[in-house]
Amino acid sequence: MHDLPPRYSPLSGLRPPRRTARLRLTFLYGAVCLVFGAILLTVTYLLTWGALTSNFHTGPMAVSIQQAHQAQPQNGAEQIALDRQLLLTRSGIALVIVSAAAVGAGWLLAGRVLRPLSTITAAARRISASSLHERLALEGPDDELKELGDTLDALLSRLKDSFDAQQRFAANASHELRTPLTRERTLLQVTLIDPASTLDTWQAVSRELLASNAEQERLIEGMLTLASSEAGLSQREPLDLAAIASAALADPRPGIGRLGLSVRSEIQPAALEGDPLLIQQLVTNLIDNAVRHNIPGGDVLVSTGTSGGRAVLSVTNTGPVIPPAEVDRLFQPFQRLGPRQARRDGGHGLGLSIVRTITIAHDAALTVRPRPDGGLAIDVAFPSLPLYRPNGHVPDPRPAVRPSALYRVMRGTGFAHRSQPRDGE
Repeated sequence: MHDLPPRYSPLSGLRPPRRTARLRLTFLYGAVCLVFGAILLTVTYLLTWGALTSNFHTGPMAVSIQQAHQAQPQNGAEQIALDRQLLLTRSGIALVIVSAAAVGAGWLLAGRVLRPLSTITAAARRISASSLHERLALEGPDDELKELGDTLDALLSRLKDSFDAQQRFAANASHELRTPLTRERTLLQVTLIDPASTLDTWQAVSRELLASNAEQERLIEGMLTLASSEAGLSQREPLDLAAIASAALADPRPGIGRLGLSVRSEIQPAALEGDPLLIQQLVTNLIDNAVRHNIPGGDVLVSTGTSGGRAVLSVTNTGPVIPPAEVDRLFQPFQRLGPRQARRDGGHGLGLSIVRTITIAHDAALTVRPRPDGGLAIDVAFPSLPLYRPNGHVPDPRPAVRPSALYRVMRGTGFAHRSQPRDGE
């Protein structure tokens, strides 16, 4: 047997009306009016019944039997019953009419109240990634809908700033990566077309290419670290900020000897919770920045301690005078105080950007003060430790060896399986 096709029904294509906010408010207004009208009708009916009953009195029989037969049923108790029935019928009809009018008025009032929402919806559908500069700019009383419109305008402003920052980052990253690639291609082309190229020439070119490759690797590691710190924390564990700072100060830095810098430290115990790799990256970047952007014979001061129960890292250095208006720009990706100095020192303008994103990821407070004589004073205050630790874990004073950002990415994708050891293991 063949299955019969389903019968077509003219009602099959009909859909129930969408339960919009306007429709729900309309039914709510009508239901409220109906309920309170019914209550008013009931109270009125009971009061009228009581009044009619109390005014009806039976007296002595003063009529004959013939007159009683001729009496109309509207007299006495029957008249009261008919009046009650008439009152109930008319009141019910009035209630239905008033409820219908309330539904119509509710529909109009709901449309009036929700009209700003239609404006917000239309504007939100119209705004795209290429038109984030547009704003709702709702007008009217300072009510909840106006507050919603202002909140969406603020959200659009933040989205626009984020999109602009991403576009600038992509453009700057492309420029930074293109520069060494162009230099490498030019170096190879010149060497290839030179008929007098010798083995020594190619060895020199190879050394130049290796140096350029190392520069690109540092740039890529910086961008990967910046991206990983912006993604948030994958782990938190107790750390000793003093031990991390001491280990970072022990790393050799050629700039210290070349500039004849005086590096001093005031290391006091300071416990915090955070990602060990990111915290060590933050401390290293601040010290590297203080050394790189310094003057011959300048000073660098690194201190750790606690203030108000919070672990605090302070890095102060001498250097060129920085206008206060330029401080925020230095924490943007690929922004440098001086292009020629940055190129000479091998900086890419990512160090302080990484510091800021790591600080935000740890809910820490970053304070930057330009010094009148030159240089910066940077303080990072980390949140207080919780008073109760259910596992009783004690911070390990040995900072973990910091693998490169490229190693961390490979480890996350499964290309690296062996954990790097700690110092002394």
